[in-house]
Amino acid sequence: MAYLWRGLTVLFVVAVPVLFICSSVTYAFNELRLYSYGFEKYDISRRTGITDEELSASARTIRDYFNSPGSPLVLRAKVHGEERELFTERELTHMEDVKRLLWGVYGLGAGAMAYLLGYVAVSLWRRGRSDGVRLARLGLWGSEVTVAFVVGVGLIALVGFDSLFLLFHQVSFANDFWQLDPRRHFLVMMFPQGFWLDATLFVGILALVKSVILGAVCVVVLRRKRLGALWVAIRGKVRQAFAGGPT
Repeated sequence: MAYLWRGLTVLFVVAVPVLFICSSVTYAFNELRLYSYGFEKYDISRRTGITDEELSASARTIRDYFNSPGSPLVLRAKVHGEERELFTERELTHMEDVKRLLWGVYGLGAGAMAYLLGYVAVSLWRRGRSDGVRLARLGLWGSEVTVAFVVGVGLIALVGFDSLFLLFHQVSFANDFWQLDPRRHFLVMMFPQGFWLDATLFVGILALVKSVILGAVCVVVLRRKRLGALWVAIRGKVRQAFAGGPT
């Protein structure tokens, strides 16, 4: 039983970075301002012939598609003033793969959240509020693991994003539909590799912010507990000194 509880405790620490990263990815895919930032930074309107208004509408359509259970992606926009379907069958198939992957991230994040809440509830039920210090220590470890992982991946992305981007696609997808031509496929015209580097860094920074907040809260809890214990010890020494003094 002790080994089982230790395993569940290790899983708790691991679930912290899983939750922070998955929730950050979820936020990034649903934040339209991130899309608009990329469109403006990489001058997508000029490169594609699609107006900024049409690009914004396309971003909303893509976001809604990712969050819909089974609706197919229907994306039309005016290219140099002429309305047309933006994505080919190859691009649409890849978007289906991306959607399945994203829903896996949604599920993994929800599972991590449920596990963390369940672990905390069971711990408090078994040991009461006295287990708060141990939980704070575990939370601090989880935040430290998050920082180490995100900083490591961030450094790799900064010095070799091309290789990291290629490896991600090779591992994540069982087909080659992600291999698209930026000269004729609008999916990679609208979302060039630089966009994904920015998005990766955004996800990392967001996860770091969450881990720092959690770590700060845990440090406060641990220090308050230590200060409380120190105060109790000092008060006991003072009472003992007075009790043992002359009457």
